[in-house]
Amino acid sequence: MAVRHRPPQPSWAPPHRPPDSTPYNIIPIHNLLADHPSLRFPEVRAATAALRAVGDLRKPPFVPWQPHYDLLDWLGAFFGFQNPNVQNQREHLVLHLANAQMRLQPPPDNVGTLDPSVLRRFRRKLLGNYTHWCSFLGRKSNIWISDTRRGYSESDNRRELLYVSMYLLIWGESANLRFVPECLCYIFHHMAMELNKILEDYIDENTGRPVLPSISGENAFLNRVVTPIYETVKAEVENSRNGTVPHSNWRNYDDINEYFWSRRCFEKLKWPIDIGSNFFVTTSKGKRVGKTGFVEQRSFLNLFRSFDKLWIMLILFLQAAIIIAWRDPSEYPWQALGQREIQVKVLSIFISWSVLRFVQSLLDGGMQFKLVSRETMWLGVRMVSKIVTSACWIIIFVVFYAKIWEQRNHDRKWSAAANQKVVTFVEVCLVFMIPEILALALFVLPWIRNFLENTNWRIFYVITWWFQSRTFVGRGLREGLVDNIKYSLFWIVVLATKFCFSYFLQIKPMIQPTKDLLDLKDVTYEWHQFFGNSNQFAVGLLWAPVVLIYLMDMQIWYSIYSSEVGMGVGLFNHLGEIRNMQQLRLRFQFFASAMQFNLMPEEQMLNQRGTIKSKLKDFVHRLKLRYGFGRPFKKLETDQVEAQKFALVWNEIILTFREEDIVSDQEVELLELPQNTWNVRVVRWPCLLLCNELLLALSQAKELVDAPDKWLWYKMAKSEYRRCAVIEAYDSVKHLLLTIVKLNTPEHSIVTTFFQEIDNAVNIEKFTKTFNLAVLPKIHAKLITLVDLIMKPTKDLNRVVNTLQALYEIATRDFFKDKRSMGQLKEEGLAPQRLIPGSGLLFENAVELPGLEKDNFYRQARRLHTILTSRDAMNNVPFNLEARRRIAFFSNSLFMNMPHAPQVEKMMAFSVLTPYYNEEVVYNKEQLRTENEDGVSTLYYLQTIYADEWKNFLQRMRREGMKSDNELWTVKLRELRLWASYRGQTLARTVRGMMYYYRALKMLAFLDSAAEVDIREGSLELMSMKRDGGGGGGGDGGRVVGRGISRADSTVSTLFKGHEYGTALMKYTYVVACQIYGTQKAKKDPHADEILYLMKNNEALRVAYVDEVPVPDGTTKYSSVLVKYDQELEKEVEIYRVKLPGPLKLGEGKPENQNHAMIFTRGDAVQTIDMNQDNYFEEALKMRNLLEEYKCYYGIRKPTILGVRENIFTGSVSSLAWFMSAQETSFVTLGQRVLANPLKIRLHYGHPDVFDRFWFLTRGGLSKASRLINLSEDIFAGFNCTLRGGNVTHHEYIQVGKGRDVGLNQVSMFEAKVASGNGEQVLSRDVYRLGHRLDFFRMLSFYYTTVGFFFNTLMISLTVYAFLWGRLYMALSGVESSVANNVNTNQALGAILNQQFIVQLGLFTALPMIVENSLELGFLAAIWDFITMQLQLSSVFFTFSLGTRAHYFGRTILHGGAKYRATGRGFVVEHKTFAENYRLYARSHFVKAIELGLILTVYAGYSPVAKGTFTYIALTISSWFLVFSWIMAPFVFNPSGFDWLKTVYDFDDFMSWIWFRGGVFAKPEQSWEKWWLEEQDHLRTTGFFGKLFEIILDLRFFFFQYGIVYQLGIAAGSKSIAVYLLSWIYVVVALCIYSTIAYARDKYSAKEHIYYRLVQFLVIILGSLIIIGLIQFTHFKFLDLLTSLLAFVPTGWGFLLIAQVFRPVLQNTWIWGTVVSVARMYDIMFGVIIMFPVAFLSWMPGFQSMQTRILFNDAFSRGLQIFKIIVGKKSKS
Repeated sequence: MAVRHRPPQPSWAPPHRPPDSTPYNIIPIHNLLADHPSLRFPEVRAATAALRAVGDLRKPPFVPWQPHYDLLDWLGAFFGFQNPNVQNQREHLVLHLANAQMRLQPPPDNVGTLDPSVLRRFRRKLLGNYTHWCSFLGRKSNIWISDTRRGYSESDNRRELLYVSMYLLIWGESANLRFVPECLCYIFHHMAMELNKILEDYIDENTGRPVLPSISGENAFLNRVVTPIYETVKAEVENSRNGTVPHSNWRNYDDINEYFWSRRCFEKLKWPIDIGSNFFVTTSKGKRVGKTGFVEQRSFLNLFRSFDKLWIMLILFLQAAIIIAWRDPSEYPWQALGQREIQVKVLSIFISWSVLRFVQSLLDGGMQFKLVSRETMWLGVRMVSKIVTSACWIIIFVVFYAKIWEQRNHDRKWSAAANQKVVTFVEVCLVFMIPEILALALFVLPWIRNFLENTNWRIFYVITWWFQSRTFVGRGLREGLVDNIKYSLFWIVVLATKFCFSYFLQIKPMIQPTKDLLDLKDVTYEWHQFFGNSNQFAVGLLWAPVVLIYLMDMQIWYSIYSSEVGMGVGLFNHLGEIRNMQQLRLRFQFFASAMQFNLMPEEQMLNQRGTIKSKLKDFVHRLKLRYGFGRPFKKLETDQVEAQKFALVWNEIILTFREEDIVSDQEVELLELPQNTWNVRVVRWPCLLLCNELLLALSQAKELVDAPDKWLWYKMAKSEYRRCAVIEAYDSVKHLLLTIVKLNTPEHSIVTTFFQEIDNAVNIEKFTKTFNLAVLPKIHAKLITLVDLIMKPTKDLNRVVNTLQALYEIATRDFFKDKRSMGQLKEEGLAPQRLIPGSGLLFENAVELPGLEKDNFYRQARRLHTILTSRDAMNNVPFNLEARRRIAFFSNSLFMNMPHAPQVEKMMAFSVLTPYYNEEVVYNKEQLRTENEDGVSTLYYLQTIYADEWKNFLQRMRREGMKSDNELWTVKLRELRLWASYRGQTLARTVRGMMYYYRALKMLAFLDSAAEVDIREGSLELMSMKRDGGGGGGGDGGRVVGRGISRADSTVSTLFKGHEYGTALMKYTYVVACQIYGTQKAKKDPHADEILYLMKNNEALRVAYVDEVPVPDGTTKYSSVLVKYDQELEKEVEIYRVKLPGPLKLGEGKPENQNHAMIFTRGDAVQTIDMNQDNYFEEALKMRNLLEEYKCYYGIRKPTILGVRENIFTGSVSSLAWFMSAQETSFVTLGQRVLANPLKIRLHYGHPDVFDRFWFLTRGGLSKASRLINLSEDIFAGFNCTLRGGNVTHHEYIQVGKGRDVGLNQVSMFEAKVASGNGEQVLSRDVYRLGHRLDFFRMLSFYYTTVGFFFNTLMISLTVYAFLWGRLYMALSGVESSVANNVNTNQALGAILNQQFIVQLGLFTALPMIVENSLELGFLAAIWDFITMQLQLSSVFFTFSLGTRAHYFGRTILHGGAKYRATGRGFVVEHKTFAENYRLYARSHFVKAIELGLILTVYAGYSPVAKGTFTYIALTISSWFLVFSWIMAPFVFNPSGFDWLKTVYDFDDFMSWIWFRGGVFAKPEQSWEKWWLEEQDHLRTTGFFGKLFEIILDLRFFFFQYGIVYQLGIAAGSKSIAVYLLSWIYVVVALCIYSTIAYARDKYSAKEHIYYRLVQFLVIILGSLIIIGLIQFTHFKFLDLLTSLLAFVPTGWGFLLIAQVFRPVLQNTWIWGTVVSVARMYDIMFGVIIMFPVAFLSWMPGFQSMQTRILFNDAFSRGLQIFKIIVGKKSKS
């Protein structure tokens, strides 16, 4: 019995109840007699009954026991849980058990009792982590149930229920402790023990009475268990001073959790929890428990420490390659390796290896020493012994290696003795490599490794103790053999390519120039040379960029290969087979079958799913569908239920398109599948498919005039659509004529007879013999005229009669081949027998047209008209690109592989959770109307960007009764605001999208259980309900289509029986965590009203928030509250209020918000949706298929996170948004696809992924929340999942919409956030553990797709620096002129540069983009897109964002200071001021670009090589491009960036910002000084090494002075050190003069102005005298003045930067004032330098319009007048 038919009930309204009854969330469990659709399920009653079976349990002593109490009340009373928590978990448990029982296959015999297997499975899943934990710590589990099948009794059933209830109650009240899952295990362990003692009736030794729990009483659990641990976490967070204290000085959530990974927690904490334990000490240094498990230290060395295997491989290969290439660069490496000498030299890599091991062990010891305490002595022993051992290995290798060469040099050749020494050395190496060999063996046999790591046998600890500390996570991470082979092959190919490339194209070409440089003797140095005549430093500088590129270019190879593999995987998944409407037409006829096969559940027969036979059958079935083999899929004749179901679903999809205004009313008629009326004999395909077919058939008939019937019909029926068009047109014309001609008139019988003749001729296959086909075009033309006349709103009967008479004439005179006389016609009934006197002409009194209210008739007439007249192919229907994309994706996905859908009753239940803080809910009237400085309002902008959707919206409003457009701001204001909000990134849009799940489930539930009759009747009923096509929408019809935000009534919903609501509510809830909703309500914030409005209109929506209630004693009480809107009471009601131990936000805000609302979610899965996402109805239909994936194995594990594909919907706003969305799209599709398969390392990147709820609920939740270290909170869910043995998959047959940032400043802030987050990840324990616990190849995949990507970005910008500083050194020192004639060097450098240029252009970010586009849109479209992007300067954008990432990633690792940046998700059409851009990018881009530009300028002046223009350009073009991008991008991508007037205003604004002194409360936006101090914040929080490193980096600015002073004329060619020392006089003099003027200005300029002028005059006179003196007595030239600026300006900047590091020391001295004023001068100078090109381009004519074109090209190509938007000249209409 697959579907239990229940008696049909009336359509469901919320159950009637007395006003005083308790509000409930989803099911009124407290009142099983209520009339609620979900209570009709026997499974719900069974679960409730099981909970009520308290039986003979000992009653709790202090609480009066009520008869209706159940097991949860019993636990609550004994252990002191809060009542709301008990109620919440009761519903949670009942829903889950009921859903699980519904899914049982085959169904149990007795549906009314809870099946034991359901409970057992749930207990194993929920308490799986606890069981692992017990086994890990070697403790016996306190779950006293035998897992064998035999000894299972009724009391066991109850006991299982008590265990799971106990865990859920603990979890539901733990608040922030849900982030520390093993702490919950510890609490559960002890409470389960006490529960066991109560159940087994133990007697308390002290009192002699039955045992009582150690904590009980009201709220005892919260106050005595949760609060103490919570307070500890809170105190630690306070110690962190908002994350500014180094991570190593305070314990975060992970440290608290990992305390419970060792047995000491039992000894120290005890039970009941001992508050005096050192665990709770957070202040004094001595007693305190320090960090546990890991210490996060800020350093770049973390990258080496976490991924040491990778770095060791790269360094050793580099060494070996140089050794091999050095010998003779012309020969191949394998020839060189044939020589014994080279072989022995290559063996020296083992010495390097041992040194690197030593470094690794030193780092481990140095960074983790804070872990060692009295309780963890063994850790210290291990660290020290590792350091000693690795030092010994170095000594051993060096000794043995030295012996080889000693022997060789003694014998003067490779003698037998020398060879013997080599063999000995190799044997030593083999011993050294034993661990690696063992690891390799286990890599080939992954299951053995998993077994060893997961078993908790003591002997294995002893063996593995040396290699890795014992942690609870990160064990048994190996994948199955097949997956192993797949990703190993991928990486072997990547590594092979990289190493070949590096050897032949990077290392080999460098050998000769290096040798030349080292052999160079008499170099004429241009300056005072300190270190003799050695060129080693120059060689080092030559190699630096090469080595940097060598270390990072694996990223490029990964990018190339992953794109190719991703494309292959995509092709095998059948992505992009239907890309446009033409391909859709070809496949449409197999649609119904595909939908039936994939989206509709099969009747579950005896054959079980998953057998080989059923899989093979599915495979064949899919092939037939995909390629249209086999007859049954060819024709869906109308009587099949399958086609009816398809029509219902398809029409509902088109209807949602109409509600979203992406199609117009006319397009709905072209796209929908009309129900069968007018006695048409064939499937009535959408008009879209039948267009032009009838005319083609007519022309065929004309050509084959004399062909026999069979042949003609065979030719026509070749095309399914043509056959249907011909038959439908004939049947419709016949029905139309018989309808408009009155019954019982001679004319009616004539028409009837005539059609009988035709039918008869067709049946006996004599149609072509009887009729003259050449007349058909005439008839066709007359029919068109007739239908035209009928469709006109004002009817002209005379003309209709005339047309009918003309038709009659043609039919009787010309159509028959053998002409018939009047007599014959009368005889055959084709003419009236005798004219009735007074009846006038034929048809004159016989025509009657249906009234306008007969909408159905006119709708069909319109369809007939379309079929008769359409001439084009309708490829541009629907007109809206988004509608086309969605139809194409949905139709394509139906032909992809997906699991079969179960019935809605049998599907997994799921929830959606959205964290919301304070973003927009619905735009208000003011926001839509307010104009920006250019006179553009948000609404005007939206109307322009979405012009077609605006038209459709107006059309819908008029149909719903709007008389004039002014009503939009009054009567229809709500609709208008919603229309705009659905095009922004608002909560309303997200809620509408997520509620499609509910709507889809109701419809699917109806289709599952509806009988054929229901569906067929339903189709007819719907026909009669279709709306009025004429004037305003009248009656019910208007209401059905014209709906508000998302009312639950769609056309299908009118057919519902009532149980659909119950089923959908059981399966789906949507919780929005509006953290501050309570505060918003209290403040009367409009956001609160909007949220209430959303709840009112969406019955499955729940809002969770944190309520803060001040208590008289001055403290605040915090509670987690869940509310819903009660449709009957018509107000918001509170359902649960669970008290919290304190404020919610201890860590990062978003994960804390998610975590507090998590207890209100339901179901087996939870989908995490952010505030900027959207969903589509047609995708929601596939959700039940997606959830079935949890039952399939992917590799050796079932999935725990199902990855879902995203569609970025913000790409159409501007070219910048398009680059961003293209980059993001390739990342969320192609990137994730490759990570999931074959690389098996997809994590969670804040996508709409679906989590296995109970798996995550017991393992720390959906994200991590520690302050700062978990800044990118969502990726840590992926880390945690992988480390705990989960499995993440990726599915592309379903998609969710996502918005991205659209303006450059928002994009940069977003990238800064991501890069800082990655910088923090580098320090985290998760990355370290994954780097060590994954096998080598998966570790590579992990590295290059997370932190490695950002590190390599940083390396790219470092390469530019290394190269340019190296060239500058060569030019200024004079080495370059000595080598100038050596060709090799330049060739070698050219090779390296080109590679760096490719990277920097962002080509390797673009490649995945091109590949993904060509897969989904076609190759030509992809190439065209790419070229367009280049023309719109995408390379400038990519180079710029490379700088953003590099800056923030590097700065975060060095100094910290990462912070969450709220990017805001508005529309960007306003112009950003120069000052704002300067504030954002001065330090990250502008200053760096100016530095590089300065180097390039100096190099151009002093390099002998640069004298040749071509050589100079070839060497530096990529660097100049970088400088250009970093300076110009913010202005190129700024609306009106090159508007002359705006540029002038901007500069004034910038200067006033610089000079504004401001008070204490000035903001950085107002005062330069405030901003300048804020920019140095990171230097205040950084550690000693961070400051040291910063100073060392700043010293580079002093090099300019050293290099350039020797080039000045005044130096007169002297190379003495005195020249440099004397040059410092200039610096001192300049500073004195500046100070004097500044002092005079401050003292005199206001009051005694004359003195100020005097000082200025004296300074000028003095300056002139000095210059005259210099010219007279030295070799000074005027040019020296300019040149010296290049030397001394950087020196001043260097001093400034160093002064900032010493700010704490200098701040209170007189020096600081000078520092600040000099810094202001520098910022003015930088501002002017950057302003210059901007002003020049603004002044040049034509650049402004060109820039607008570049920025808004996409909109231009769709014929939009963005110019009006920018310039603000609104059309007057």
